[in-house]
Amino acid sequence: QVQLVESGGGVVQAGGSLRLSCLAPRSVFRFYDIDWYRQTPERQRDLVASIGIRGRTTYAEGVKGRFTISRDNAKNTVYLEMNSLKPEDTGVYYCGTVVSALRYWGQGTQVTVSS
Repeated sequence: QVQLVESGGGVVQAGGSLRLSCLAPRSVFRFYDIDWYRQTPERQRDLVASIGIRGRTTYAEGVKGRFTISRDNAKNTVYLEMNSLKPEDTGVYYCGTVVSALRYWGQGTQVTVSS
């Protein structure tokens, strides 16, 4: 069992910023990529950003230039810095990872962007 713990969601006006955090077990943080996904009532869980163990990052097209994913090796934490937020960024954000072919998710954190 892999436990991921997200924090940092909230309500913000369009154009504002939020930073999400994902705390992972040390054994996971050192050896596996960690992702951020967003889920809305209309869509399945979509990839927002991903970071590899050596810091390589990928982003969904809609967040490039606005979101930054990073990792703090001392804190076993992955961050998602979200700037210039738009109402369409609203959703439940989950951090996730795949360990031994099994997908694990955190509990999710709600982000609401008001117009």
